[in-house]
Amino acid sequence: MEALGANLLTYVEIGGLFAPLLFICFHLLRPLFFIPVVFICISGGVIFGPVAGSLYSLVGITLSSILFYGMYTKMPKAMQRILRLKQRIIGENKAFTRSQIILLRLVPFIHFHLLSLCLIEISSSFRDYTKASVLSNIPLAFVYTSIGGTISNLSPYMITALLALLLLFLYLLRRREIIIKWQDFFSIENAKHTSIKA
Repeated sequence: MEALGANLLTYVEIGGLFAPLLFICFHLLRPLFFIPVVFICISGGVIFGPVAGSLYSLVGITLSSILFYGMYTKMPKAMQRILRLKQRIIGENKAFTRSQIILLRLVPFIHFHLLSLCLIEISSSFRDYTKASVLSNIPLAFVYTSIGGTISNLSPYMITALLALLLLFLYLLRRREIIIKWQDFFSIENAKHTSIKA
């Protein structure tokens, strides 16, 4: 897959005036080739520089998020696989806050569209989702485009320390509420009453 990604990015480099447009389209095609977002963002920094690369990556990632929203609303049966994955990893009754999603976008091994699904679930409308998507994509595009090369040269100890710090922030920014289904609540109450009677 990395060789395919490198070949496609070579076409972007020789695209001339159309290179930014090809790069943005490459972001839209990325899920079909299973290429990580981080790889494309770092490549954008190499090809276009940190400022233009961040801007093009932000546009491409945001359009990819909007395309995912369209697929989610138009093809809900096809999206059941990602929904089951989300329920298995995160849980049925748990939801991330927007701050947590912004931080999780910076973790390279977390599925990009799984976090988009989490954003859909906490957004009230398409406009709200788009706004939240842009805000959560800005740090991702900026960090990996600007200093992506530096991150890849860090020692394993530094990477572990950064991930531990990120996990601490995720814990501090968690949603502080408990969701209990009616059936679960009343089954707990019935169990208490039967144990008191006994």
